[in-house]
Amino acid sequence: MAPNKTLCLSLLLAAAAAATLAAANGGKLSPAYYSTTCPKALPIVQSGVVAAIQKETRIGASLLRLHFHDCFVNGCEASILLDETASIATEKTAVPNQSVRGYDVIDDIKAELEEACPGVVSCADILTLAARDSVVYLGGPSWEVDLGRKDSLTAGRAAVNTSIPPPTFNLTALAASFSAQGLSFRDLISLSGSGRLFNSGHTIGVARCVSFRGHIYNDSDIDPSFAESLQQICPRSGSDGVLAPLDLKTPTHFDNCYYRNLLRKQGLLHSDQELFSGNSEADSIVRTYVNQPSVFFKDFVQGMIKMGNIKLLTGSQGEVRTDCRKVN
Repeated sequence: MAPNKTLCLSLLLAAAAAATLAAANGGKLSPAYYSTTCPKALPIVQSGVVAAIQKETRIGASLLRLHFHDCFVNGCEASILLDETASIATEKTAVPNQSVRGYDVIDDIKAELEEACPGVVSCADILTLAARDSVVYLGGPSWEVDLGRKDSLTAGRAAVNTSIPPPTFNLTALAASFSAQGLSFRDLISLSGSGRLFNSGHTIGVARCVSFRGHIYNDSDIDPSFAESLQQICPRSGSDGVLAPLDLKTPTHFDNCYYRNLLRKQGLLHSDQELFSGNSEADSIVRTYVNQPSVFFKDFVQGMIKMGNIKLLTGSQGEVRTDCRKVN
């Protein structure tokens, strides 16, 4: 048989096998979704994530943020990965996404998966697994990821600005934003301390001067010496891209130091310090996470699982892209 015909036949067989499994599952997610169609899927994703973090530690936070930004805009369906076309307005150029990173890591993982099992593993599942694997490698908790998400056929750039809360939001606005996604007040506090939407991973990662300038010059709920130290690198105008760690103590390790910083009024962003600013419920949760890191880890896992199930495409909905940057 000619090589091109052999390749086409392989793709058809792989697609048929995936469709059969999806039908058998009734479109439901399962940790074993790829156990027969692509048994090496999870190790391939994990290997790609670990290699990327070993090359640049910050990319772990970026992959976590990439998953958040995807799920908060029309659900976890990999729409954030789609490039601009005549018929698709990419989400990548929306203001909240302009500093989002990690696309190349997902591309590399997808390429390896396509070589191992063509047309089987969705980009949406890759994003979800990559977020989990990043947290684990950087010292955070592990959890079982249900799989079987499908990829969207379009993007939602118009929804990005309204769905992703900016770093200027107060606690009420933040709670409303999370509630709109089916996430609780406690989910807001736990996910904020890990790798929230606004800039980068919060216990892991950095933020740009433009994101915290207002907080260090205009807010009163900030430690004066902390504000002064940041003003040395972030002037009132210019230097927008200068970076500062969201967690001063352990910026490349997943832990509960983010919450300790809040108790000291050393939250880098306005929206960070809003989590410990006089609201009795929020303040109580923050103190619990400081004194009982295991509770933070437990709540974080529950929040991640809930967020990873926002408005999914499953079964015959959507598709499994062969290239995460474009529809088939």
